[in-house]
Amino acid sequence: MEVKRSKTPEQALRTLMNVCAKNERSISDVRRSLARWGVPSEQQQPIIDRLVRERFIDEARYAEAYVREKLNLSRWGVRKIRAALRAKRIPEQTIDEALAQADPQKLGSKLEETLRRKMQGIRTASDYQMRGKLLRYGAGLGFDYDEVSDAIDRLMREREK
Repeated sequence: MEVKRSKTPEQALRTLMNVCAKNERSISDVRRSLARWGVPSEQQQPIIDRLVRERFIDEARYAEAYVREKLNLSRWGVRKIRAALRAKRIPEQTIDEALAQADPQKLGSKLEETLRRKMQGIRTASDYQMRGKLLRYGAGLGFDYDEVSDAIDRLMREREK
């Protein structure tokens, strides 16, 4: 990992307190920043422990904010969000609790709206090709195959009318 300007542990702590007060960060994000700043590994854990103790970092709060952002702004599906949180080493139970806030009805309508918008921009020779492209797109957003397939069926029926 490339080391940017090195910081002393005290400078790193002050910077992280400032950053974490403004935006949610996960422990893995903080660890990556500390390594990038060249803070020795034996001095990283005490910094992280203090940030957690003083509630600058809270994995549950981070996971909830992440889920809200990805559902509402990025329009991701549950699978993609889960994978991204796992990549950030968020505990599975915390991920499950954060994803519990996702309303399945709302998710379905957002998927349909996103697919409808995508459908307008796709030019294909057949409905079969259209369906294939929409299936790949929906799966790439992190939605289950069945959810995407059902939404596409509804949209195709709408289009035929």
